[in-house]
Amino acid sequence: MELWTDSFLEYLKSERNDSPATIESYAKDLSMFQNFLEEQNPDASWTAVQADDVREWVIFLMDEMKLTAASVNRKLSAMRTYYKYLRRMGWVKINPMEKVVAPKKKRALPYYVRESEMDRLLELTAEDKSFKGIRNRLILMMFYETGIRRAELLGLTDASVDLAAKQVKVTGKRNKQRIVPFGGELEEEIRAYRVAREEALGRRDFPTFFVTEKGTAMGEAQVGKVVKDNLSLVTTIKKRSPHVLRHSFATAMLNNNADLTSIQKLLGHESVATTEIYT
Repeated sequence: MELWTDSFLEYLKSERNDSPATIESYAKDLSMFQNFLEEQNPDASWTAVQADDVREWVIFLMDEMKLTAASVNRKLSAMRTYYKYLRRMGWVKINPMEKVVAPKKKRALPYYVRESEMDRLLELTAEDKSFKGIRNRLILMMFYETGIRRAELLGLTDASVDLAAKQVKVTGKRNKQRIVPFGGELEEEIRAYRVAREEALGRRDFPTFFVTEKGTAMGEAQVGKVVKDNLSLVTTIKKRSPHVLRHSFATAMLNNNADLTSIQKLLGHESVATTEIYT
């Protein structure tokens, strides 16, 4: 069982270009199901798994482990992807996941920051003219005015930020690229940041667009802290992550009469059904 799973995880990495976090999540889900199977039958194998085995696992996850429907569905998604791979490789003849119905889940509304709160925040952050202050303010604006994900922001380089065309080339999930336009206000902030960065660090070559005070690439935790600390100044919502600013971008676009299909393309959603949550 481990041999097939290792092959699948390598497929996710080398062929699907999934992120390390996604691969780790899939590995944990498959390991959890395997442990459940082996507790029922020490001689269990992937070829012998039936839909009833998966249904019993779902009941165990919800009744014994008290997982939400959303968490269970994510694990079932991993199982579906896995069995599609096993079928493609010809290692199993029957896909038990085809007869498994996922539990219904409540769709939570996304947290977002109101436009008035963002206006106030940008006024507050405009006072700090240090390199760090200018950089942090631009991070907030980049999230709010383009709707990009944290990983996408961290992956930006100077070459991917085109001031002449006022657009940024974003590399999203599974290395899919898209172009996101931006306005004059963000253009000015980008110019100011580049000047401050060069003056503070004394050079022009950098590994990524957003860098630390030492000139190294910023990490996820650093960007998350920038957003959390700043959002705390203007809002009391529970979640204050970069993704909240992505939600805020989409909500503001919708409130200002942008059509759903355009928002979908800007966010990089594969299906407009995902974008409909903002309505």
